Amino acid sequence: MEHKKCRNSVEFQVSGDYALFSDPITRVGGEKFSYQIPTYEAIKGILHSVFWKPTIKWVIDEMRIMKPIQTETKAVKPLVYRGGNELSYYTYLKDVSYQVRAHFVWNLNRPQFEQDRNAYKYHNMAKRMIERGGRRDIFLGTRECQGYVEPCTYGEGEGYYDKMPGELAFGFMYHGMTYADEAELEEDRGKLTVRFWRPVMKEGYVLFCTPEECKDRRHLHDMEMKQFPDKRFSGLKEFAEEGGAG
Repeated sequence: MEHKKCRNSVEFQVSGDYALFSDPITRVGGEKFSYQIPTYEAIKGILHSVFWKPTIKWVIDEMRIMKPIQTETKAVKPLVYRGGNELSYYTYLKDVSYQVRAHFVWNLNRPQFEQDRNAYKYHNMAKRMIERGGRRDIFLGTRECQGYVEPCTYGEGEGYYDKMPGELAFGFMYHGMTYADEAELEEDRGKLTVRFWRPVMKEGYVLFCTPEECKDRRHLHDMEMKQFPDKRFSGLKEFAEEGGAG
């Protein structure tokens, strides 16, 4: 397979004992059943825990599945709204490890941060955070599934599916959410959009389509962009109202 490396790319490996990238269809009745592979949104969430700034937007390019896909079902007692607990069964992925390649682009919906668009600075900051295991805790789909991030050279090492012939299709699958502050397409602006796609694995590799390339998507409701206060001027108004230093 040909693997294109984009500008401002980062490469890392994320592993854990368990993962739960739950299929939304199975959550309605209180049960949770994991997809066989991480969703685009789950990998993006991991990168946000590693390093994120409103100036940039992460794009997930591809993923390599390093260990066999296997599941384990557990009986759990989640809290319910009316109080107490009830018995449910969650099906987790077991002993997971993925190599990921991603890159960042500028978030053009945030023109107020145009002066902060320094690719060299952010690229080095992102790589340092990967070396440190991320800025915040890493979760593999849900909070009870702790993950661990470390740098890697994408494509190196032996993967379980390296010599598997043909392709493995995972069917119709949730891709992610497009929020108003990251919308690229005109029809998605000012809306919350859910996306779906049909991933295929070949020799252990899954190539992601971009959010804009997803053919199956639906607008859920109108949504306003989150506003960030300008910290350069925070406190000056209160300072002036109190009469300054004198």
